[in-house]
Amino acid sequence: MTQWADGKQRCFWANPGNPRYIRYHDEEWGRPVHEDRKLFEMLLLETFQAGLSWECVLNKREGFRRAFDGFDPEIIAGYTEEKLEALGQDPAIIRNRLKIRAAVTNARVFLAIRREWSTFDRYLWHWTEGKTLRETDLTHSPLSDAISKDLKKWGMKFVGTIVIYSLLQAVGIIWSHEKGCFLEREKGK
Repeated sequence: MTQWADGKQRCFWANPGNPRYIRYHDEEWGRPVHEDRKLFEMLLLETFQAGLSWECVLNKREGFRRAFDGFDPEIIAGYTEEKLEALGQDPAIIRNRLKIRAAVTNARVFLAIRREWSTFDRYLWHWTEGKTLRETDLTHSPLSDAISKDLKKWGMKFVGTIVIYSLLQAVGIIWSHEKGCFLEREKGK
């Protein structure tokens, strides 16, 4: 792990040439998230990442925020065919038609889970009894396998175990900052 110009060491994947990516690594990735709208945002973005790099998605995040109505699952759940067609033409987002349709399906399922559990936060964090786990060097785990399987039973799309593992890392359920990273010692604070 090399030391950066600011004197800090970071996880190997953080691109030193992309300030947006550095901010994401330093200020957001791995921090526990409990607000449903933010959890839905990360779920939506992670599903669009499938088969692509996170940096690609992150660079289009503001375009996604605008195109997907501030990541409001209630609005997204009601999208019309006209809206889906417009999203498919929007160069500010990843224009994968299957993923765009999945965003609507997943918003509806997200709302159904929220009705059953009172919050999506409660559903997602119940898998670890509200605790943050410490894991590095993995792309999936028995936990992400189980959550992926359950979300698919609910009817979500593009929520394979690797996507879910990435989501769990992003929202702080799994703390994965690498040894030597200046954030590694926090272990999920």
